Amino acid sequence: MIFRQSFDPQSSTYTYLLADAETREAVLIDPVFEQVRRDTALIGELGLRLIATIDTHVHADHVTGAWLLKQRTGSRIAISAASGAQGADRYLADGDRVEFGARHLRVASTPGHTGGCISLMLDDRSMAFTGDCLLIRGTGRTDFQQGNARAMYRAIHDTLFALPEHCLLYPAHDYRGLTVTSVGEERRFNPRLGGELSEDDFVGSMRNLRLAHPKQIDIAVPANLECGAPREPTSALAPAPTVDPDWAPVNCTFAGIWEIQPQWLEDHLDAVQIVDVREPDEFDGPLGRIPGAQLIVLGELAERAGEIDRNKPVVTVCRAGGRSAQATVILRQAGFDALANLAGGMLRWRAEGRVVENEAA
Repeated sequence: MIFRQSFDPQSSTYTYLLADAETREAVLIDPVFEQVRRDTALIGELGLRLIATIDTHVHADHVTGAWLLKQRTGSRIAISAASGAQGADRYLADGDRVEFGARHLRVASTPGHTGGCISLMLDDRSMAFTGDCLLIRGTGRTDFQQGNARAMYRAIHDTLFALPEHCLLYPAHDYRGLTVTSVGEERRFNPRLGGELSEDDFVGSMRNLRLAHPKQIDIAVPANLECGAPREPTSALAPAPTVDPDWAPVNCTFAGIWEIQPQWLEDHLDAVQIVDVREPDEFDGPLGRIPGAQLIVLGELAERAGEIDRNKPVVTVCRAGGRSAQATVILRQAGFDALANLAGGMLRWRAEGRVVENEAA
């Protein structure tokens, strides 16, 4: 099985990708709207087919990426039948199975944080995804969205703590950088409801958390009740990182680097400015250079960014694509928007027999 854990720093949300290594069918748990580009890039790079997104509940701190992922990949949207959300393709109930290839996740109702929270157990019970119910050495809050501390205590003890001690638990959030825990650890060490702590102990603690109101709740909850579908035009909801550039058919890698393919660049040399960030001896060396390329070595790029026209798209180039990828980061920090890295650099450019200039080539 293929498994990846990704993180959204703004909301401290974990998104989980699981896929069958044979069929390449994949599911994504708790996707974040602003991270859809990252997630689709990873899915593409791993050669997977996303068949479903699953939200563990109606989130109050971020907008789900379920709707946008459906537009981009054709994946189906799944969420708890008790969530109250509209627009899903499948509504999940306790005991249901979400299959991907030969593997599956079993749905367990674990209310308390909200009335429609679910957790997801892998078929061999080696891992479980607990949403905002059970966190690492903590739990989700229970003071809004039909929250119920007694329901949460019972769900954790009767369902999650009933899993094998070695079962790894992956929460929807962590605010300290912790990534995973286990059933055995939380049974013993969870300070809110582990060890000998009773239901009344837990309820008393939850009543006195004194937590601030979630900052995004007024935006996130209405959007998530529509499975992330925007009520306004998409551009009004999507921040700049989720809007695809329209100047060229660029794609974003999992590392967050915009790339352009050699064929398009060769066909549109006059439409862009090419910034070659290699050293001078490489620029004049045997790999040659792309016609019209401007040499600005990477170490000088930040100071010399003013020499580049901001009104024309920029393509950065180096030997293999690594230094030029960093060049796009530097130029973006300098305020450039229409820019991309040449995928594969000059090595790929020459291997494909594309046009070069200079005598050394």
